[in-house]
Amino acid sequence: MNLSKSWIIAAKDLKVFRRKKNIVFSTIALPLLISILLPSVVEFAGNRNGGGGIPAAELPILLPAFTFFFIIISAPLIAAIASYSLVGEKVEKSLEPLLATPTTDGEILLGKSIAAFLPPMASIYVGAAIFMALMDAVTYSKLGYYFFPNLNVGVVLLLLAPLAAILSVEVNVIVSSRVSDVRAAQQLGVLTALPLGGIYLASELGLISLDTNNLLIISGVLLLADLLLFYISAATFRREEILTKWK
Repeated sequence: MNLSKSWIIAAKDLKVFRRKKNIVFSTIALPLLISILLPSVVEFAGNRNGGGGIPAAELPILLPAFTFFFIIISAPLIAAIASYSLVGEKVEKSLEPLLATPTTDGEILLGKSIAAFLPPMASIYVGAAIFMALMDAVTYSKLGYYFFPNLNVGVVLLLLAPLAAILSVEVNVIVSSRVSDVRAAQQLGVLTALPLGGIYLASELGLISLDTNNLLIISGVLLLADLLLFYISAATFRREEILTKWK
């Protein structure tokens, strides 16, 4: 596999994405909204009618759950890009010329995966940095120390987030082989967020704790799922089938 060819394909896709205002807006807006909204919840929740806000003892439990939001949003962010990169180009008849170039299926798939992976991850990291800065400003007076960064959020951002993003890319490759409409591909691709949302809901119900050990276990499960879906997505992405059967 020639990685330089994959980077050329990724660079081409990134240039196309920059011209798609809906993709740019969704990629930037959602992490930014989360990064501002969650600190606002901590700052103002319970302060109405003279309340004292969220008790300091609850913050070390609540804040790790909040950081998990940055994992959940990886699915819709990547679905918006990956669905257009595959289904959108198929509909617009711009995928076939690429398939006619002297590149392997793996090089094309890797290039498109890189293009779908990088913008959402960059946006998530920027949003997470804003979130941690605002949250530290809000909680320092309550806890007496800066809560972020810590090992827990390190696992979330450096391990769990990339694994979840890779999973979403692979799911979207598989979905794109079965649909011919960009919106349908996006809607099906977003379903990746459901099990992640279920983990967050379970933490809120007290069924599990999103501590470092459990996050590492979840990361291990995602890694296994990524490896399995890698083989499925690679088997799905074959140029002969794309040209003749992706309808």
